[in-house]
Amino acid sequence: MDFMQPLVHGKLIKRYKRFLADVVLDDGSLVTAHCTNSGSMKSCIEEDAEVYLSISPNPNRKLPYTWEMIKINGNWVGINTYNPNHIAAEILASGGISDLPAFDIIKREVKFDDSRFDLYAEANEQKFFFEVKNVTLKEGNVARFPDAVTTRGRKHLQTLIKAKAQGFEVAMIYIIQRVDVSTFGPAWNIDPDYSNELIRAVAAGVKLYPVQVQVSPHGIVPIMLLPIDLDAK
Repeated sequence: MDFMQPLVHGKLIKRYKRFLADVVLDDGSLVTAHCTNSGSMKSCIEEDAEVYLSISPNPNRKLPYTWEMIKINGNWVGINTYNPNHIAAEILASGGISDLPAFDIIKREVKFDDSRFDLYAEANEQKFFFEVKNVTLKEGNVARFPDAVTTRGRKHLQTLIKAKAQGFEVAMIYIIQRVDVSTFGPAWNIDPDYSNELIRAVAAGVKLYPVQVQVSPHGIVPIMLLPIDLDAK
């Protein structure tokens, strides 16, 4: 995924009210950027750290800047939660996950039951649903999800299980927007209910694809699938 316009560099002053971040740009001006990430952002927020912002082409938008990434321990961490769906769609379209087929059809935000899944795809008469999550939480060398309690995330797992029972192929795609981790697992200490539901989902046939990506001011590039450890607490 390439950024369509050059990003703007600055330093983080503070993040507050979940959706706002004050940033000092290189020219000394202070701006307030939209933070799309509603989670705790534990392990990926540090005041005075370098950040990059994108600028909306919409002149009527209240906050023209969107916070895209932050530099933590020398590495960029992508925090824009709008990007993973786009990244995942590109990965599926390019055949970037080797045990998935080449898809004839890929659609976004497709309704099933009383939910909407992020991606729907078809290949060889098989029908697939994918739910996509952004991962920034780091504990040791493990990327974990979620970074805050998520009843919505648990419902998505339950709905994937329903879809699987009705004959669909189903999977979670976790887009891990940092390179300083080597394994993926659920955040047992933060949301044990989600973690247990993930175990149940895997037992019911839900596939997991934790995709590590390289984040830079130019764009976001998939690197590899990380190994999974569901039990480590």
